[in-house]
Amino acid sequence: MSAMRDSGPSTLEELSEKECLQLAEQGGIGRVAFGGAVVGPTVFPVNYRLINGQVVFRIRKGGTMDESISSGIDDVEVKIAFQIDHIDERNRNGWSVLIQGPAHHVSESELSATGADDVDSWAGDSRDHYIRIAPQRVTGRRINRI
Repeated sequence: MSAMRDSGPSTLEELSEKECLQLAEQGGIGRVAFGGAVVGPTVFPVNYRLINGQVVFRIRKGGTMDESISSGIDDVEVKIAFQIDHIDERNRNGWSVLIQGPAHHVSESELSATGADDVDSWAGDSRDHYIRIAPQRVTGRRINRI
C-alpha cells in the first residue's frame, strides 16, 4: 500500500454562477441525477453541450430517464441535477459545477432552431431523444493547493 504524500494545505473557493457556466461551456461529459420512478435515485454519465445557457443531452426514448422525467401532466416540471468536474488527483486540485433545474423534452422544432441536434452521444444505441435543463440553481467549487 503506497503512502499518501503530503501536498501541503489547500483552499476551497466558491465559484460564481458566471464562472460555473464558463466551465460548463466546454461541453463534454457530465453526470445527470434524477429520482428514478422505479429504481430510486439514479445517476447517468452523458455527453452534453451548453446551448443558450441550457444543458442539452440525449437519452433513449422510453428508457429509465425518459420514464422518470415524464410526468404525463401538463405544466409539471421534474427537477434534476447535472454535474461536471475536473479533478487532478496528482496535484490535489480541481473544480466541480452543479446545475439544478427542470428537465424539458426538446421538440423537433427546437432542435434545429437551437443547434441541439448536433449534441453527440458516445453511447449510441438510438439515443435520439433530447433533454434540456433550464438552470435554476448553479453552484460550484474549486480546490487549489497553496
